[in-house]
Amino acid sequence: MKFYAPWEKAFDKVATPFEYFLRAQTTTGIVLMFMTIVALVIANSPLAETYIHFFHTKIDLHIGSWKISNTIHHWINDGLMAFFFFIIGLEIKREVLMGELSNIKVAMLPILSAIGGMAFPALIYMSINSGEIGANGWGIPMATDIAFAISALVLLGNRVPTTLVTFLVALAIVDDLGAVLVIAIFYTDQIETLPLLLAGVSFLVMLSFNRFGIHATLPYFIVGVLMWFFMLESGVHATMAGVIAAMAIPSKPKRPPIEFTRDIRNRLDEYDNYPVATDHTMHKRQKAILVNINERIEAVGTPAARLEHDLHLPVALLVIPFFALANAGISIDFNSIGSTIMTPVSLGVIAGLILGKVLGIFGVAWLAIKLKIATLPMGSNLSQIFGVAFLGGIGFTMSIFVAELAFLESPELIFQAKVGILSASLFTGLFGYFWLRFMVKPKSSD
Repeated sequence: MKFYAPWEKAFDKVATPFEYFLRAQTTTGIVLMFMTIVALVIANSPLAETYIHFFHTKIDLHIGSWKISNTIHHWINDGLMAFFFFIIGLEIKREVLMGELSNIKVAMLPILSAIGGMAFPALIYMSINSGEIGANGWGIPMATDIAFAISALVLLGNRVPTTLVTFLVALAIVDDLGAVLVIAIFYTDQIETLPLLLAGVSFLVMLSFNRFGIHATLPYFIVGVLMWFFMLESGVHATMAGVIAAMAIPSKPKRPPIEFTRDIRNRLDEYDNYPVATDHTMHKRQKAILVNINERIEAVGTPAARLEHDLHLPVALLVIPFFALANAGISIDFNSIGSTIMTPVSLGVIAGLILGKVLGIFGVAWLAIKLKIATLPMGSNLSQIFGVAFLGGIGFTMSIFVAELAFLESPELIFQAKVGILSASLFTGLFGYFWLRFMVKPKSSD
């Protein structure tokens, strides 16, 4: 019996990379939601102290005189999350080279909407926190959690056109790119020159692998780990190594697809020339032909596509759940939750993710369409873009990640930010879903 991940059966007959991407994101979304609930339950139970103690346990890594000492919490945020950012890097590269962002006419609306959806939340946050101790958190409400947002759209099924899903994916990819740049540029306190130069050399080595046509992934992994270490030592957040490494992974096949078709037909004809034995065993030459066919299948694929496909499930089922478990567990005092929400940090995050995202995504999209700079996705309408703008306010994963960086030395401000993130993400997710489910009439096909 075949096991299906959440919503996998709905996509089982579709083999395109984009549909596989959607399937992976919906799986990530459901797992993320479950682990967030688990973290919140544990953090507000008698196990809260054990929970805190566990994630503050230090793990040391020694190699000779060299040592890295971090808590489990930091190993997850600085180490495991590098794989998450690596996947983001691969997704950005795919969309730019061959996806929705490769055609500037099609990409204009999600690009402009994403820029608006980053700028307005940051401005609204700063308008509330200017001169306050939490001013450094302006990057928190800029992010959109692609897994949660796409999961909400997939749940709507045929009520939304596929072009609207494509619009949201492209928007979220540009949003991720913006978040990566913000983290790299604005949330780096002190830079050590030598380790940063060595990280740059590591990247050049990976690029040379690409130029020399090396498609085996092991050399890239080894040099990528070294680059991660150099980034860690440089002061730039180590997870940026994941995004940078993704840019060096080959996205072109070793052999052109047209050759693949001809070669496979020839191999299959050769395979059929050998008679089937009475005991149904294969001739040794047939076994060699199958090995050759497998090699040619590998050659026509790309390391970038293969890694994105292979890593999505481990990241969805291991990295993201651990991140949610380590970061989403906040102890909630319902007697003081109102006063926490009214703090400048929490209020800024909530206003940014709700009001800022709607003004940025929907407002900029409306303006771009009215000025004829961009066009609506086929089969969609402005009311649906309004609903998607609310789904864009689901910050969660990246917002929590930025909050941890922005308020590194202030657990109280991190707590306020997380309360704002969880509150706003819950509201925008539910409002966006119910708006698209009950308030929007699908555009007629005529």
